[in-house]
Parts: sequence; structure tokens; C-alpha cells
Amino acid sequence: MEDTLRWVLVTAIAPIAWGTNYFVTHEYLPAGYPLYGGVVRALPAGLLLLCIARRLPRGAWWWRSLLLGVCNMGAFFALIYLAAQLLPVSLASTIMSASPLAMAGFAWALLAERPTAPVLVGAAAGIAGVYLMLGAGASGVDLRGVAASLAAMTMSSCGYVLAKKWGGTDSPLATTSWQLIAGGLVLIPFAVLIEGPPPALDGPAYGAFAYVSLIATALAFSAWFAGLRHLTTATVGLIGLLNPLTGALLGLTLSGDLLTLPQWLGMALVLLGITLARPRRETTVARPVAEPPKVYR
Repeated sequence: MEDTLRWVLVTAIAPIAWGTNYFVTHEYLPAGYPLYGGVVRALPAGLLLLCIARRLPRGAWWWRSLLLGVCNMGAFFALIYLAAQLLPVSLASTIMSASPLAMAGFAWALLAERPTAPVLVGAAAGIAGVYLMLGAGASGVDLRGVAASLAAMTMSSCGYVLAKKWGGTDSPLATTSWQLIAGGLVLIPFAVLIEGPPPALDGPAYGAFAYVSLIATALAFSAWFAGLRHLTTATVGLIGLLNPLTGALLGLTLSGDLLTLPQWLGMALVLLGITLARPRRETTVARPVAEPPKVYR
């Protein structure tokens, strides 16, 4: 159980860091450049982790890195950047509360991990919280931002489950670096064609990109994929509810987002979902097999 708790705490680094990413993107990064934003977030982080891991893909991991890089990194980062610019911080992050149910569904289909009753109850509580958060502030919601968040959530949920399925014996640092580099490289031609020259950045924007790339990406995804190796997909998905909770709290305290009573109730349901579906036992300890009685001849 202590080992499980350790991996839960390690995994929690990721959604907390991602929750801060919404605030940083919304407040300090240039609007209208989601593709360049994804490139700058992915490539430096991927190259840093590759220097640490010192291992290149082999065999099937070349095409797997490309596929996962698009789902988990490239397209995901661009969509999240767009959502963070179009929606209030609290709402943009809270939409991702639906990810536990999506991850549980993909895990059931791809890994044969049948979701347990606590997982389903926790996911339902999280989704109810999303509904209250969005429904209460529907008048100020940009549907383009909602669509971007939902697309990002669906793509990444599928990608995370595939990453767990293909994880094997490769180091999480190595596989994370491959995905980041592939996702960043895929975005470059689209950024040049669609967004033109890179945006001009000021001092705070440079600092924000450094934080987003190193902390909210390199560190966060390394912790996330390490957690996927040691915990069930459903549990990792529910730990991910800390993402919207962090984003909503930052939006409330730093961005000046005003939450109504139903939105506060929605946040409480998100936290309740984590509590209800907390991991009780993730691993089965191997029991020693009784040796047959020795026969002395």
C-alpha cells in the first residue's frame, strides 16, 4: 500500500502542474498562436528528456512515437492552448474532468480493464461537477473553446491508454521524450503555414514558456507516464481530476474568476469523485507457494 501511495503522489504532480498551465497560458502567452505554443512547449521538453534518457526509438516505437506524439502532445497542446485563450481559466480546466470516464472506456476497450463501481461513481461525480461548472456560467462560454477542450480530452485519453498498452520495458523518460519531439515536429509546418512568423515575445512570455515546457510538460508528463506504469488506468484518470481543481482554484484566486454557488458545488463534486474512487489496492502481492513436503530417501 505504501508503494501505491508513493506512485499516487508522483502521478499527482502531473495534473497539478497542468492545472497551473491554464493560468500561465491565459495570462502570459500570446493569443492566436496555439500551434507555435504547442511547438515551444513540446520540443524543448522533449530534447531535454532525450538528453537525460539517451535512448532513441527502436522498431515499432518509431511509428508509435509519431501517433502518440500527435494524440498526447502535438494536437493536444495546440487544442489546450486554444481552449485556455478562449475560456475562463476555471472553465477551461474543469472540462477535463470528463477524462476519467473517457480513459476508463478506452482502457476497457483496449486493455480489458473493466471499470469498478467506485471508479464509475467517482467519474460520474466528476462529470456532474463539469456540468455544474459549465451550466452555471454558460452565458460566458465560448463554444469553440469547449469543442477544443473536449477534442483534446478525447485524443489524450486514447493516447494515454495506448501508451500504457505499449509501455513495455522502455524507460518512461525515453518514451515521453520521443512523443514530445514527434508532436513538436509535426506542428512546425502547420504553424508556419497557418500562423505565419512566430510571435514576438516579451520577458514574461519567455518565462511562461520556460515554465510550461520544463515543469508543466517535461516533469509533468514524466510523472504521468510513470504513474501509468504502476497504477490502473482508471485510477490515474481519477487522479487527473486534480487538474481542473487546480485550474479552477487558480482562476478564482489569481485571475479574478467569480464562481457561483452551483460552480462551487461542481468543484466539491470533483473532489468527491477523487475521494470516492481513491485507490485501495493497486497491486496484488505475490503469495509464496508452499513447497511440497520433502521426502528423504
